[in-house]
Amino acid sequence: MKIVTIVGSLRKESYNMQLAKTMQDRYKDKMDIEIADIRSLPHFDQDEENNPPQAVTKFKAAIASADGVLIITPEFNWSIPGVLKNALDWTSRVDKVFIGKPVMALGATLGLLGTVRAQMQLREILAAPGIQAKILPPGGNEVLIGLANQKFDEQTGKLVDEGTLSFLDSKVDAFIDFVKSV
Repeated sequence: MKIVTIVGSLRKESYNMQLAKTMQDRYKDKMDIEIADIRSLPHFDQDEENNPPQAVTKFKAAIASADGVLIITPEFNWSIPGVLKNALDWTSRVDKVFIGKPVMALGATLGLLGTVRAQMQLREILAAPGIQAKILPPGGNEVLIGLANQKFDEQTGKLVDEGTLSFLDSKVDAFIDFVKSV
């Protein structure tokens, strides 16, 4: 199963990037996870949407060819980061690669509530007419990793908290089933 992961943080030591890399390694026997490059995406420009830069074309092609998408986002000021919104804006125009694509939202943060507000906003964006992704339904499927600084190994950068890993395992299995059903 081919999965593209979009990480909404550009920081090298981002907990969200560490989560993506943990998942890439932990679930390699279940999914082939590619981490998309959103750093190289220019600001969305409607004047260029019909003939976008190569970085945009490559990004959209990766999503189009994937069986599903993981979106791992931090929460900045109770919202998704601008860089993630920019990436989603590019996908919502012209060929609209997210339509019908299975998506799972996740996030890690230092706060207690995980990325609950960002994920609520992300769900609204993913339901927009130009995107229309099929989002793993809420109701126990939310992966909201709070107090991330206590759950990742400082040396390896891997998620090591056993309770969180066990919960993540069950949600990844639910996502795989969801992808197969769509």
